[in-house]
Amino acid sequence: MGEIGLRERKRQRMYQVVSDLAIGLFLEKGFDAVSVAEVAAAAEISKPTLFRYFPAKEDLVLHRIADHEGEAARVVAGASGAPLTALRRHFLAGLDRCDPVTGLNDDPGVLAFHTLLYGTPALVARLLGHLERSEAALAEALGGDLDARLAAGQIIAVQRILAGENWRRMAAGERAADVRGDAVAAAERAFDVLAAGLPHLADG
Repeated sequence: MGEIGLRERKRQRMYQVVSDLAIGLFLEKGFDAVSVAEVAAAAEISKPTLFRYFPAKEDLVLHRIADHEGEAARVVAGASGAPLTALRRHFLAGLDRCDPVTGLNDDPGVLAFHTLLYGTPALVARLLGHLERSEAALAEALGGDLDARLAAGQIIAVQRILAGENWRRMAAGERAADVRGDAVAAAERAFDVLAAGLPHLADG
């Protein structure tokens, strides 16, 4: 058991180290200007080994947000009350701690990463797959039928748009502390609209 745990920790560390190294190179030179061979050489591993961990070059970047893929589904699965109430609370808590996934984070490293992610067409395309898997996982957590899929699509879209608006303001040079009030108000409005349209997922 301990051996498996150690092996898994080493594997996860390899993912983290190679991803961070690759992102550093991409930020320095541009995503398209850095080859997979260059990343492998910098990480002192072979290309086949790198591809075992990261099947596509884009995955080197998307690894940083991979943990968020099933986040909405996990929130719903762990909720004791209404799904939308739990998701609202979770998103507002993310705004409160300036979680980068909410877009409300003005740390230079986070801004640079988001500029790389949203400014690279290949990464934007790969991000779409991440959102689709998040939506599918949430739909499953909500029951898996057509109504659940429709609801999940709306919820994931709302979270994406809220985060995108926050990120747009961060990218324009505004400070997270100055934007937080607007971000919270926008999130409350958006979740009110969701609750009105999806009353079976909301309290009351």
